[in-house]
Amino acid sequence: MAVTIKSKSEIAIMKEAGIILAKVHKELEKSVKAGMSTLEIDALGEKLIRGYGAIPSCKGYEGFPNALCISVNDEIVHGIPNKNKIVRDGDIVSLDFCVLYKGWQSDGARTLMIGEVSPEAKQLVEVTKQCFYEGIKYAKAGNHLYDISAAINDYADKYGYGVVRELVGHGIGKEMHEDPQIPNFRQRRRGLKLEPGMTLCIEPMITMGRPEIVVLDDDWTVLTEDGSLASHYENTILITDGEPEILTPVENL
Repeated sequence: MAVTIKSKSEIAIMKEAGIILAKVHKELEKSVKAGMSTLEIDALGEKLIRGYGAIPSCKGYEGFPNALCISVNDEIVHGIPNKNKIVRDGDIVSLDFCVLYKGWQSDGARTLMIGEVSPEAKQLVEVTKQCFYEGIKYAKAGNHLYDISAAINDYADKYGYGVVRELVGHGIGKEMHEDPQIPNFRQRRRGLKLEPGMTLCIEPMITMGRPEIVVLDDDWTVLTEDGSLASHYENTILITDGEPEILTPVENL
């Protein structure tokens, strides 16, 4: 496992990339409405990313055709935008994408609640977000990687939710996916020791029902096997000498 430690100058660029990603997420949160197709949302997202002088790095990644992964209701991740897929009132919609800026990546996901969603769906989205914040309490130099995993798992367990096992968080830098892999479920070991300068993507993927998944014939879209709702929340973070720093601060804009 080769985990890269970023220099101050590299971190500065990653912060710029993270702010761009956060601004795009914020603008999409304001713009996405019932009646839009997921392809319309994707086109808007790509326009916004390019408008900031960045590149939508999901587009073309291992053959993925679009700038945004847009996953609706029982879709967990990697939903391919489609002109015939219309977002409706009561849906929950995950927007997950990466931006490449000055050679450095940033990655983040939010699950939007469209119109009036059910109390159960709202709780799932809120708990998934809080799983992230429970996890990063342990994202400190001297702690271990899987301390984060255990905290995410334990919080989801309180609500009886499923924690997807086949999909994990990851390191990030010049590449979208770098070492280490970061599970959202408890491990037998504590994993590598965290050091200042590590940049990580923490991304709980939580289901209302069972955690098992299926993949559609498009070889991308991942759904819950039991048809239950799923939620996804992700930030790029920096390990520092003190508290972790969120490099994709959507909520702070």
